[in-house]
Amino acid sequence: MSRHRNESAGLVLGHYSSGRNLMQAGRFASARVHLEEAITLHDPTSHGSLTQRAGDDPQVGPQSYLSLLLFCIGFPDLAVAQSSAAITEARRRAHLPSLRLALVFGARLHSLDGNNAAFSARVAQLAALEEGYRVGPWARMFFSGWNKVKNGDVVEGISLLRSAFDGYHATGVVWLPYQLTLLAKACESAGQVEEGLAILDEALQIVARTGVRWVVAELYRHKGQLLLRQGQTEAAEELYHEALGIAREQEAKLWELRAAGSLARLRRDQGREAEARDLLAPVYGWFTEGFDTPDLKEAKALLDGLV
Repeated sequence: MSRHRNESAGLVLGHYSSGRNLMQAGRFASARVHLEEAITLHDPTSHGSLTQRAGDDPQVGPQSYLSLLLFCIGFPDLAVAQSSAAITEARRRAHLPSLRLALVFGARLHSLDGNNAAFSARVAQLAALEEGYRVGPWARMFFSGWNKVKNGDVVEGISLLRSAFDGYHATGVVWLPYQLTLLAKACESAGQVEEGLAILDEALQIVARTGVRWVVAELYRHKGQLLLRQGQTEAAEELYHEALGIAREQEAKLWELRAAGSLARLRRDQGREAEARDLLAPVYGWFTEGFDTPDLKEAKALLDGLV
């Protein structure tokens, strides 16, 4: 309709809405096109009123979603740059809801990329912003819980994660699979393997019901990892293959690298080192950036240890 009427403001909102929904569905390539188009079309002078209509700034919002998307498809450095740009822009415009959105996405990004210092910084910035600002505490509580887990206070961290999850569950399901992914990892850190498996099954049920598939490859991979800890090698291998197939279908290179790494470790431990290298090397070789991130470092170390 906006194209037909030559309404640029409507096009910005249309691309933004399409991009964020496609991203949640795990349709990363299409989502990237829409989000980048929204950013390109946005004119802060003529589209100033869109912030009130959309609830957040229609440049900061697409940039924030795009940052998470870029990480999933294998551009971790670009992802961090896009997230920082969104936060900078939100601060420049002094729009608190947009700044909160950008900081939340920054925390989500660093909860996944393994940069614990950057994650802690975003959590602190979010807490400072929300002090005295009437807003639901669930995001801040969730990230505080994960921060405690990463810093060794696993019991208190899990308690906060669960409380935040219950609060989020009452308001919607969009981010629940992601949150359950981290909660399951926290349970694994505490040695609660059965609990972790139950959480991942709950997350997969939400995925099946809602179509929120952007972390589904990680859910299958992590479930395989927990089953392997129980000695269920065949079941773990099947889930690793499932994760690998989904990641390839979604063109989610970061998820593909993690799934290939898990399967390669299993092959190595089975004495099939050549197969492990043949599986992991092409995926690692695809990457052009992010070599200082834990994901790429772990993949490189695994490859270096294979004959």
